[in-house]
Amino acid sequence: MAERRYNDKEIAAIFRAAAEQEPQNPQREVARDEGLTLAELQAIGGEVGIASEAVAQAARAVDVRLGPASRTLLGLPVGVSRTVNLNRRLTDEEWERLVVQLREVFNARGRTRSDGSLRQWTNGNLQVLLEPTETGHRLRFGTLHGGARASIGAGIAVLGVTAAVVISSALGGTFGDAIPGIALLFAAGTGMIASGALRLPRWARLRERQMEALAAHITSSDKDT
Repeated sequence: MAERRYNDKEIAAIFRAAAEQEPQNPQREVARDEGLTLAELQAIGGEVGIASEAVAQAARAVDVRLGPASRTLLGLPVGVSRTVNLNRRLTDEEWERLVVQLREVFNARGRTRSDGSLRQWTNGNLQVLLEPTETGHRLRFGTLHGGARASIGAGIAVLGVTAAVVISSALGGTFGDAIPGIALLFAAGTGMIASGALRLPRWARLRERQMEALAAHITSSDKDT
């Protein structure tokens, strides 16, 4: 099984975080095109007095933050996802405990499914996938606010109809008579968009915190394995 290698950006983040735990130690600039393993990072840290566990903890934190992403609509986050490289294989017991946590955190029973070494827990648009990698397993969290997306999409469609009515009535010389209907359509469209948009920022922040907390809990168990 190949050992996880960290790229230059991750290396800088790891030593920055590790050095913050031991601020009296100087940082050492490192750069290697092919990346460094955790053992190599710990060896370098040891040369400048940074404890191996501090480097390992910082590396776990980098992995937890790996792959933050969101799907947007009109610049609004309608989807949130996180990818976490565990760099080890999750045991059956650990997966079962994770499913229990998922049900508690998201207040949903959900459904589990296994397909060979692939495992998943899903609840509507919310899903958590456990996938094999060269270095062990990775967890992929993902969710989509279907209701808000549908509301915004419907609002955009209504505004499109409104624009068509404006153009046709203007060309037909009936714009004045059509104003009440145009105003009603415009209000309905903007109301749908606003209804969906207002729900998204708070929802996205909550889902991000939940995913990061679950990922941090799983990676923190590395110290006990």
